[in-house]
Order: sequence, then structure tokens, then C-alpha cells
Amino acid sequence: MNPVWLVMLFSLPALAAPSLQALIDATPAGATLRPPAGTYAGPAVIDRPMTLEGGGRVTVDGGNRGTILTVRASGAAIRGLRLTGSGDTHDGIDAGVTVTGDDNVLEDNVMTGVLFGIHVRQGNRNRILNNRATGKRRSPAMRGDGVRLWNSRNNLIRGNRFERIRDLTFTNSPDNRVVGNRVHDGRYGMQIFFSPRIEVSGNRFSHTATGIVVLYSPNVIVRGNRVAHALSGGGGIVFKDSDDGLVENNEIVHCAIGLQADARPPPGGALTVRGNRFAHNIVGMHFYGEKGGHRLEDNRFENNLTQVSVSAPGAGSANVWRGNGWSDYRGFDRNGDGVGDTPHEIWHYADRIWMELPEAKFFANSPAFELLDFLERLAPFAAPARILRDPEPRVGR
Repeated sequence: MNPVWLVMLFSLPALAAPSLQALIDATPAGATLRPPAGTYAGPAVIDRPMTLEGGGRVTVDGGNRGTILTVRASGAAIRGLRLTGSGDTHDGIDAGVTVTGDDNVLEDNVMTGVLFGIHVRQGNRNRILNNRATGKRRSPAMRGDGVRLWNSRNNLIRGNRFERIRDLTFTNSPDNRVVGNRVHDGRYGMQIFFSPRIEVSGNRFSHTATGIVVLYSPNVIVRGNRVAHALSGGGGIVFKDSDDGLVENNEIVHCAIGLQADARPPPGGALTVRGNRFAHNIVGMHFYGEKGGHRLEDNRFENNLTQVSVSAPGAGSANVWRGNGWSDYRGFDRNGDGVGDTPHEIWHYADRIWMELPEAKFFANSPAFELLDFLERLAPFAAPARILRDPEPRVGR
């Protein structure tokens, strides 16, 4: 072959992937689009109710520009796609999928190399089911959210897996359900802002700075979740200025703080905390308000370095404690009814130094502090303050 033809042949650009947008535009409203297996070029926009099915064999490559797939319709369904290569802009919220309509379904999709995973903006009653999103290789603060909801109601986020993301963020988005998801390798696991009546149940968070953070959001239910290895943030579960919350049957293991709660926000309601397991945390539970008002029943505090801490005397004693299990309980159960014969009490001794003086917290649980605490208990040189009194501690479980 002529050398000139060889040069021309090898200098031809690679064949471009076919456009997904062209196939979408050719699909009538209400119809189903099943593209042949292969890779298609994005970004693309769906602006009418339709079904797009990939069967796990269709890849949409966004070419690292913007959001890969945008749904501006109501009543659409996107299933079984592989989405890769979103843009890098936080201001533009470049995502795998952005939804701005109602009653859509995103199911069984896999997103890789995306800045944000799924972004729902003013979208209601959408169902986000069994998707998987893996973010770009960046430091946690520079990643995007696995799911971000803004001003969106009555959505169901269930059975999804998020890895190498920043957070799951819900802002001004009441009445949503977040059920059975897994989050691994993130900054904060989940943040809820000004979003009342959200249900967070059956999720798994691991290796994040914090687990579930609830801010200014009343009537939030946090039930049956597991948070593990959240060691560099505020806590496994955090409630601030959020009235009438329920924290039930969760397992918080190996975190900086198991549950962190502020004072009862006047004149609103307090937290109900029951049936949870706080185990092997640095601090099992921390109160950072001047007054309590929360009700804590039937929880287990197992082998935390500090079971309960407070920011000031009286912060924990104003709460109601009953029927909790304490690994450091020193009483007996002579009649075998599963309830200790004497109340369980926790007092401030030398540990009040680091609880009340943040600068001293660096030395908490150090040998010097432990010695000082031992001497203070042996011969108190200052009146200790009681943190809590559980009149019916559970034993033998």
C-alpha cells in the first residue's frame, strides 16, 4: 500500500459513538426505547414520559461534560444503563442523572466516574431504586454527593450503593424515605437540613467522617441503621435543634461519638432514643446543651471509652434514663429478673476537666487523666456532678 495512504488511514479519527439524544428524540411519548448493546454519546435529555431500558448492556459516555442524563419529564423510567464520565463542575452540579420532574423511576443503573451521582431538584414522588454510584478519585471534600435532593417531597431512595462520594444531602425536602442503602468511603454519610418527617431506616454507613446528621428538621425517624468507623467527625448520629425525633434500633460501632444531641429546643419536643446499641466508641453519647429533656430507654452501652459525656454539669441529668444496659454496671441482679438491684449512676470526677474545657480533650483517656480520675474518686477534692441516673439498669444481656 502507498505510504501516503497508510499515513491517511492511521490519522483518521476514531469513529464517534452514536448519539443517545438522537434515539431519544425519535421515541414517541409513552413508548419504550431499548438501544442495541454498545456505547452511546451523551449528554442527553429526556423531556417526555418514556421508558429507556439498557438491560445492563448500554453505556452512556458523558465525555466529561455536564450531566450525563437529565430527566425534565414526569412519568419517565430509566433502567439498566451504565453511565460514565460526568463533568467536573460543582456549581453546575454535574451528575450521572439529574431529575427535575415527578413520578419518575431510576432503577438498576450503574454510574462511574461521576461528580454527583443523582440530583433531584424540585422533583416529587420519584423512585430511586437499586442503583450504584461511584465517584471520581478526589479527596472527600472535592467530591460530589451520591444523592442530592433540593425542595423535593415524597421520594423513595431504596437499595442503592454509594462509594467514593462526599455526602447524601437533603435540603428543604420533607417527607422522603431513605431505606436500605449502603454508603462507603465518604465525607459525611447523610446530612438532613430543614427537612422534617424524613425516614432513614435500614441503611449502612461505613468509613465516613460522620454517619447521619439531622439539623433543624423535626419529626425525623432514624431506625435500624448501622454506622461504623466514623472516627473523624461529630458522631455516628447527630441531632441539633430537631424536635420530636426518634432514634430506634440502630447500631453505632467504633465511632468518635455514638449519638450527639443538643438540649431540648424550647418549646419543642425532645428525642426518644430506644433499643440502640452503642459499642466500642470513644464516647457512647454526648450532650452539648445546658439542659436535657430526651428520653433514653432500653439501649445498650457496651465498652465505650466514655459511656456518656456532657458539655456542662446538668446537661445529661435532666434526661430520662430507664432500662438501659451498661457494660460498666457494678451492681447485682439477685432475683434474676434482668434488672439491676441498684440504680446505675455516672458522675463527673476528673473527667469534667476535658468535658468542660475543650482544649483539654486531647488528653482524655490518657494515663495521666486516668490516674487523676482514680485519685479524685478515691478522695474527691471537689464535689462531683451527676451526669445520669438509670433506676432500672438492664443486666445479663
